[in-house]
Amino acid sequence: MGRAMTLRTQLVVLQSAIMLVVIVGSGVAAAWLQERALRDAYLDRMIGVAYSVANLPSVVEAFDDADPSVTIQPIAETVRVASEVTYVVVTDERGVRYSHPNTERIGEVASTPPDAVITGELFTDTQTGTLGTSWRAKVPVFDAEREIIGQVSVGILESELHADWLSNIWILGLCLAAAAIVGVLLASWAAALVRRRIYGVEPEEIKAMLETRNATLHGIGEGLVVLDEAGAIVLCNDAALRLLGREGADLAGVPVVEVVDAQLEPLLADAGEQQLVLAGERVLVARADPVVVDGRAIGTVLILRDRTELDAALRELAGAQGMTEVLRAQQHEFANTLHTLGGLLELGETEAAMAVIRRAGAGGALDSLEQASGILELEVAALLLAKRAQAREHGVELVVGADASLRPAPSPSAAGDWLTVLGNLLDNAIDAAPGGRVEVAIADEDRGGDRVVTIVVDDDGPGVAAEQREAIFRTEVSTKQRPGGLARGYGLTLVRRVAERLGGSAGVEASPLGGARFVARLPVAASAAAAAAGGARS
Repeated sequence: MGRAMTLRTQLVVLQSAIMLVVIVGSGVAAAWLQERALRDAYLDRMIGVAYSVANLPSVVEAFDDADPSVTIQPIAETVRVASEVTYVVVTDERGVRYSHPNTERIGEVASTPPDAVITGELFTDTQTGTLGTSWRAKVPVFDAEREIIGQVSVGILESELHADWLSNIWILGLCLAAAAIVGVLLASWAAALVRRRIYGVEPEEIKAMLETRNATLHGIGEGLVVLDEAGAIVLCNDAALRLLGREGADLAGVPVVEVVDAQLEPLLADAGEQQLVLAGERVLVARADPVVVDGRAIGTVLILRDRTELDAALRELAGAQGMTEVLRAQQHEFANTLHTLGGLLELGETEAAMAVIRRAGAGGALDSLEQASGILELEVAALLLAKRAQAREHGVELVVGADASLRPAPSPSAAGDWLTVLGNLLDNAIDAAPGGRVEVAIADEDRGGDRVVTIVVDDDGPGVAAEQREAIFRTEVSTKQRPGGLARGYGLTLVRRVAERLGGSAGVEASPLGGARFVARLPVAASAAAAAAGGARS
């Protein structure tokens, strides 16, 4: 099978074909218009000549002569030669000729009917007479009493008319041929220019590259967002749509600031560096790189990775490590107690050994939380244990209220919302009160048929100034330092977004401990409905 035509050849052929159709069509139209203009010009001339002869007094008076042709024939021939028409024929009302280019025809009845005599007005038509087919005009001749006494017929042969048209049409044909040649040359130049602009790639190669690009873009796990110079989205892959929570949406033309809580300028200022951004309730790691072509920046590529899942994994790992440290400390504590008991028994100090046993009581680091039997949601209980171990490492005393209560979550999504809110509030409180005290109160209540979980976290840190109590819930606003340049201020933003999504609220006020009190109210019905909707979509 022969090889398909190259893109350049296809462009030249297609453009040339289109151009030739336009040129031929325009040429035919121009030739037709020129023929009509020529015919109209001759008609105007013939009408003028006919009326001039019909109104000449010498011609009208000659009709009363014994031989009118003696006077009329010389006049008609003089006018015919001067006006460059084929004939000027004057007849009486019956059609008998008084003039004719061929003098032998004078006195004969004309071969065409006396139409102007019959109609009494101008008559034009193409008719065939003794001289051949001609384009003619006939006008009546009136006497002094306005009676029709004859007619004047002026005409030009169609062959002469056609020859006159052909004598000029070759110029038009030459111009059209020159235009066609120039058009083909320009089409060839345009095809070469287009081919250079696409780097000499053929259509089959373009198709293969597009298929490869689409497969690559939609196959990688990282989110890829291409932006133009104005910061509007040009292209998003499937992973980016998933990370942005816009699956199935068309984000082309949407400003990136509408889908990501971050300004493009700071990202570009640290091009190539990973930074944290928020997309709804999801924390993403973003890296922006400018797209430079021929030394000119034409846009930006934004690479997104999911930080939320990583944070959850790290939180679980930290909890496991905390539990491990707690168990290790508990093991050492029991080992020391056993050694003490062994020594006292060897010394025969039975009473002292009993005192050590009574003082140890139930023992262990897990005991204090296990007594708060009101926390029935196991994941939340495990998070509190892990955070207690973390707080101990920072010298912070984490206390769970004795009246804390929390029934099991109705769905995994509800439990996940509680963990997100409680974990971020505890992290914030532990960071704010090093060496101090943090108290947690959890209330699980039924209000008007709706279940509402209220989480209150108090600390004895520096607190939050009244003018900052709304600002700290905005993205990247934090009252704490940013060690090593790490971005802060996302945790409280997530807390408020989760609470508002559930139809609740999150705020901060002064704490009785002297620091800040964070209160989050989380309706459970909304969370369960959201989970059910998510399950239906999946």
